[in-house]
Amino acid sequence: MKMSKILSLVLVAIMMMTALVACKTPEENPAEGLEGTYDITMWVSEKEGVADQFKAQIAKFMEKNPGVVINASIEGVTEADAGSKVVADVASAPDIYCFAQDQLARLVQAAALAAPGKAAAEAIKANNDAGSVAAASVAGTIYAYPMTSDNGYYMYYDKSIVTDPENLEAIIAACEANNVKIRYALENAWYTASFFFATGCTSNWTMNEAGEFIGIDDDFNSEKGMIAMKGMQMLAQSSAYDSNADIFTDAGVVVTGIWNAQAAADHFGENLGATDLPSFTVDGKSYHLGSYSGNKLMGVKPQTDAKKAAVLSLLAQYLTGEECQAERFASFEWGPSNKVAQASEAVQANASLAALAKQNEYAVPQGQIGGAWWDIAKVLGADAKAATSDADLQAALDNYDAAIGTWLEIPPEKRYAWTVIGSVGNTNWDTDFTMTEDPAGTWTSVVIEMTAGQEFKVRQGLSWDNNYGVNGESNGANIVVEADGKYQVKLVIGDTVTIELVPAQ
Repeated sequence: MKMSKILSLVLVAIMMMTALVACKTPEENPAEGLEGTYDITMWVSEKEGVADQFKAQIAKFMEKNPGVVINASIEGVTEADAGSKVVADVASAPDIYCFAQDQLARLVQAAALAAPGKAAAEAIKANNDAGSVAAASVAGTIYAYPMTSDNGYYMYYDKSIVTDPENLEAIIAACEANNVKIRYALENAWYTASFFFATGCTSNWTMNEAGEFIGIDDDFNSEKGMIAMKGMQMLAQSSAYDSNADIFTDAGVVVTGIWNAQAAADHFGENLGATDLPSFTVDGKSYHLGSYSGNKLMGVKPQTDAKKAAVLSLLAQYLTGEECQAERFASFEWGPSNKVAQASEAVQANASLAALAKQNEYAVPQGQIGGAWWDIAKVLGADAKAATSDADLQAALDNYDAAIGTWLEIPPEKRYAWTVIGSVGNTNWDTDFTMTEDPAGTWTSVVIEMTAGQEFKVRQGLSWDNNYGVNGESNGANIVVEADGKYQVKLVIGDTVTIELVPAQ
């Protein structure tokens, strides 16, 4: 990652940049002293048409800032993968990139983000909703530019089947009677949390200024957590339940987000309903399902050229401002984080965003979360489905609690070490095989018995935040074993990443 070299070069540039842009915003004297030609690279969403719109918006930025010429090379990279790709090689990362908020901590840790200056940070706070500002911050410092506030979930449903969308028991009964599915991804921790938030449970991670997770305040393993497990059990054990929420076949209800708005419209047609999640009842008391609310952010990589750094900051402010957010809503239905754009008639009239806004009254803003938590928490939905007694539900909560404690107790050198995980070695993606670093940048696993057709990947810190698959690609496809044998997995991290199977001697 060559971080030490990047940091040493960037510190001076940041101080110079601060002096250049301390009093500048996109509206007030934005480009004075910054005239020139700048070659920049960008990653934006891979969705069709997004890159073209960003190019048009950059052209408008140049019109508003005479004398500043930007030659932008724009590539489509999904926001879910951008952070991992940047962390893998910060030096080669683009100047500006868009990413999902859950990647912020490791980007800060990798020194891959230039924090906005004081004036820009104040503008971000003033112009965007509080949840998006929190999503862009670590330990009170804003590191990125809020771009959307639409990364949450709610409910699409068939109005001809579901006549009481506010009651989960009624929804289950209606879908069972009509032989249609309730698609709700309870084996994904992002959705599993909805039942726990409904009962008042919390799970808040503590980070230091370096972006390292040092603690968690979590009460899932409690009486409130048991109520959540019982609610999940009721749904997961229904014949109507299906954990795949990305397909709509046979669906009467799908819990998902705006990214599936068109699929929902196509499937439900004139019977389309969209609203917040329902309530469920345990022991005579009703609990409204919660959710995570999330955001997409724009990041600027630290620069050694102070003038370029200043231009990038101004450009990021413009591209995430009211005008550009409104344009992206009009073209792609991306929900704005900008408060003025949110209040527009068009946004208010959007059925999906209206449902999201309604659900956000019960949502918990997704802060920075330890990467291992997603693996630890996702099993709770499957455990609820498999449980046959309250003792089974309590055992699941005990296992969850113990797993978090174990992860927090792992020494930093092991928490950030690489491991092999997959269906190899008589396991089923539930066991990490250790790897040892020697020499620096080269990691070699213990001997693992493998069978042709089995699959594996390598990951860091017992989580999926940083992982490599086929061809050493970040978040790449699973690597498939070609022949039976005993192997060691060799991972080399340099300018490129390579993974090979070495037959054990």
